[in-house]
Amino acid sequence: MHRKKDKYRHKNSILWVITAVIALVMWFITPPEALDVETWRLFTIFFITILSIVLGLVPIFVASIFALAVTVLSGILTSEQAYSGFSQGFILLIVAAFLVSRAVVKSGLGKRLAMHIVRKFGRSTLGLGYSMVATDILIAPAFPSNTARSGVLYPVVQSLAHDSGSKVADGTRKKMGAFLMMNSMVGLSISSAIWFTAMAANPVGAAIAREFDVNITFGGWFAAASVPGLIAFILAPMVLYKIYPPEVKETPDAPVQAEKILEHMGPMHRNEWITGAVFVSMVLLWALSGVFPIDKTAVAFAGLGVLMVAKIFTIEDLRGQGEALSTLIWFSVLFTLSFYLNEFGFMEYIGALIASGLTGMQWPTVYVILIVSYVLVHYLFVSQTAQMLALFGVYLQVGIDAGVPPELLALMLLFATNFNSAITPQGSSANVIFVSSEYMSAGEIYRNGLIMTLINMVVFLGIGTFWILFIL
Repeated sequence: MHRKKDKYRHKNSILWVITAVIALVMWFITPPEALDVETWRLFTIFFITILSIVLGLVPIFVASIFALAVTVLSGILTSEQAYSGFSQGFILLIVAAFLVSRAVVKSGLGKRLAMHIVRKFGRSTLGLGYSMVATDILIAPAFPSNTARSGVLYPVVQSLAHDSGSKVADGTRKKMGAFLMMNSMVGLSISSAIWFTAMAANPVGAAIAREFDVNITFGGWFAAASVPGLIAFILAPMVLYKIYPPEVKETPDAPVQAEKILEHMGPMHRNEWITGAVFVSMVLLWALSGVFPIDKTAVAFAGLGVLMVAKIFTIEDLRGQGEALSTLIWFSVLFTLSFYLNEFGFMEYIGALIASGLTGMQWPTVYVILIVSYVLVHYLFVSQTAQMLALFGVYLQVGIDAGVPPELLALMLLFATNFNSAITPQGSSANVIFVSSEYMSAGEIYRNGLIMTLINMVVFLGIGTFWILFIL
């Protein structure tokens, strides 16, 4: 036992030394001509932060607060710039949705919903995984925000895990909960790619594409995404089940047990009715926010306020939600670093660097390189929309100049904006509520997220390309 601990400490010490050497070398070397010292050092801070998380040297929260401190103390960002991420509405939406989800669980409504799902699909953990992704795909076209959609799915997934005896606190997270949480994150990356209205960046990207004489409609998007999206939906839970297996796989008696639990629970009581009304109202308002000027964050806070007035979620409950504060801090910090890397021109530099190496190549080669690099460069972004705004136009222009069919490239870049979202814990604001559950470690998400993103890419880039060329 002691030998194993000593071996682990020795390995950890070596990783610390290697990381420190990389940080020092990057900090003091002369940056590329197109970048100034401040921009390069901001990239160094961001890169070392992500590296330390991937290597498991420190938790994501600790790495983020150190990054924030170094960024300000070194003068790379002003205090106003460095702390600007804490005022972002979509980040506050995550926190508010997280707290509302706690009320859904506490009231008993989450358990009731979970038992109804178990009664229908609960003979296996894989069946539960498919049912949650299918639910996400069905409601996605009515939601212009995948972040808001994660707030709908999360309390149900959490209740499924808890009521199946899989909890973080007692060390049983891998029994079922870890798989279901990761599965839902991956599912969101697929559902957002299938529907034009499932993510805010989709119509914005379509507007940019019109400047290149590419007209993307709701029907055209769905026609192009339907075949690769369906195949990705079939493959994703099955592949994740193999690479990140739950400890409990078969639950043949679960539907019968769920029926008994529902009978024992009896009819819905006051707290469930109120929570259900608030939850449905939030869902409807979030869905309508794409048509009317409704602020999604304000909706979440209004719902939380009603639940607190009704004493379903109390101040005492709030005091025990350290995960919400942790989430607010680490995601705000990483968003800020990524945002200012883009503002300082680093992302544009990366795009131009990739483009400069493609001259003289045949268009199919250029097409594949552009999509693969667009997916992998998402490691630098903490926002899907930010990546699309920074690189979509640049990549589209480079591809069109090389002879890539404009509509094919525009659609595939926008699909990639969605199906690459699970590649890191911070790859999408929709991920964060699942990450905050602590069912999955950051290292597990990086590893499994990369594998599932590569599978999505193979499906969309392979089958999807031939399908789009066929229907064009």
